[in-house]
Amino acid sequence: VQLQAYGGGLVQAGGSLRLSCAASGFNFRLNTMNWYRQAPGQQRDLVASITSGHNTTYADSVKGRFTISRDNIKRTLFLQMSSLKPEDTAVYYCNLKLYRDFWGQGTLVTVSS
Repeated sequence: VQLQAYGGGLVQAGGSLRLSCAASGFNFRLNTMNWYRQAPGQQRDLVASITSGHNTTYADSVKGRFTISRDNIKRTLFLQMSSLKPEDTAVYYCNLKLYRDFWGQGTLVTVSS
């Protein structure tokens, strides 16, 4: 299993970013995929999930601002983030849960006020 997240960067509050996660080594289309984030000094928290049937769930803190999606042909997971706030600053990780957790390397999102 390989997960490679990218697309992070520095953005002003109110701005948008789109994160991507390229997946390989497993049957992508059959698995629920997740985005987590970890702010400095904080635990890693679940941000959003998308099932194989494209059902989505979100943390309350990002509902209405973030959208998770997937392209099963390209084996890529996305997180569209809008109306970003400084408290969204974190390293964002894509995640797959099989017999254990698999993590991408993380991509840093910094939101300036």
